[in-house]
Amino acid sequence: MAVKPFCPNPACPDKGQSGRGTISIHSQKKRRYRCTTCRKTFAATRGTALYRLHHPVGLMVLVVTLLCHGCPTQAIVIIETNRGLLITALLEASLPVYPVNPKTVDRRRTPAGAKTDIIDAYLLARTGRSDLADLRRLTPDSPLVAELTALTRGQNTLIQSQTRLVNQLTACLKAYYPVALELFGKLRQPTTLAFLQAFPTPEQARAASVARTHDRMSQPHLRADPAVTRTKTRLMLTLAAQPRVLLPEIAAYDEEITRLFRLHSDSRACASLPQAGTRLLAEWGDDRGRDTDAAGVQALAGAAPVPFQSGNFAKAHRRYALQQFAWQSTRKEAWALTYYQRKRRAGKSHAMAVRALANQWVHLIYALWAKHETYDPATFLAAQQAHAPRAA
Repeated sequence: MAVKPFCPNPACPDKGQSGRGTISIHSQKKRRYRCTTCRKTFAATRGTALYRLHHPVGLMVLVVTLLCHGCPTQAIVIIETNRGLLITALLEASLPVYPVNPKTVDRRRTPAGAKTDIIDAYLLARTGRSDLADLRRLTPDSPLVAELTALTRGQNTLIQSQTRLVNQLTACLKAYYPVALELFGKLRQPTTLAFLQAFPTPEQARAASVARTHDRMSQPHLRADPAVTRTKTRLMLTLAAQPRVLLPEIAAYDEEITRLFRLHSDSRACASLPQAGTRLLAEWGDDRGRDTDAAGVQALAGAAPVPFQSGNFAKAHRRYALQQFAWQSTRKEAWALTYYQRKRRAGKSHAMAVRALANQWVHLIYALWAKHETYDPATFLAAQQAHAPRAA
C-alpha cells in the first residue's frame, strides 16, 4: 500500500495535493516531510488522529475519534506497546487495547522493508482483522502492582547505570591506578569510593598513614606518565562521584518496594519462595483471569521453548526470563539441585537443565498463585514422592 503525504498548510497553493513531486523527506529519523512550495515542514502524522498524542488534546482527539468509529463494539485498538501515557488514556476510556509484538508487524512488511507511521497503522489493522482471535486483550493489574512494577523496573535501570559506571571506573583505574583494584574487591562499596576520592593518585595513597595501604603501595608497580595520571585522575573522580549518588537512591528504592510488597495480599505467598519475593510479584501480576494454565505463563515469561524448523534443520530458541530464579533456587532447595543434576547427567547442557527447572517452578508457582497458597518444601516433597513413578 502506497500512501503519499500531502502538505497540510492552509496557506499553501498545493495544500492537500499529493503525487505532484512537491513533498520531500526532511528527516527520516523524526519522520518529517517538507513542502517545496511553501517550504514548511510537517510530521508524517499531521492531519490524522495520531498527531500530537503526547499532548492531552491529542489524546482526547484520538479517544473521541475511536468512539465515533464504534469503539469498543465495532473498533478496537491494536498497538505495539503495553505501557505509557497513551495506554493509560485508552484504558481509562474503557477502550479495548490489544498489544502486539513489533516483530509480528515486521513479518508483514514488503521485501523493501518500507516503514512509516501510515504503513505501520495499515499492517496493525491487517493483523487485527486476521489474527484477533490469537491476540490477548490488555487487562491492567491493580494500582498497587502497577506501582510496584514501575518501581522495580526503575530500580533495575539505576542498577544498570551503576554497573556501567563501575565498569568505566575499572577501565580508568587499570590505565593508571591498577593497585587500587588489588586493594578493594568491590568498587561499588561506599568505603572504596570514599578512598578513591580521598586518594585519587598512587602517590597520595602511598603517603597515607594506613599501614596496610602503605605496604601495598610501597611494592613495585607499573607507573603511568604524569600526563596520563592527571587526565585519568580527573576522569576517575568524576566516575567515582556518580555511584556514591546512586547507592543511597537504590537503597531507598528497596525500602519503598518492600513497603508496597508487604501491603499486597500475595506478599506472603511470594515471600515463601526461595530467591523470589517482590520482583516475582511485580512481573507476575495479580490478575488471576489472565492465564488459564501454566503454559500461558511459560510463554509470557520466556520459559517455554519456541520451535524453529526448516527442512531437516531444527532447533529451539531458549529464553531466560526465569532462569536466574531457577538457578538461584538450587542453592536453597535440595530437590531443585537434584533435578538440575539429573538433567545434567542425562546429557543436557547447563542452559537446558536450568530452563527445564524453570518450567517446573512455573507449574508450581502457578498452582500456588491460583489457590492463594504459600510454598511449603515439605508439602511439595510429599506430593512429589506420591506422584513419582514406582518401580515394578
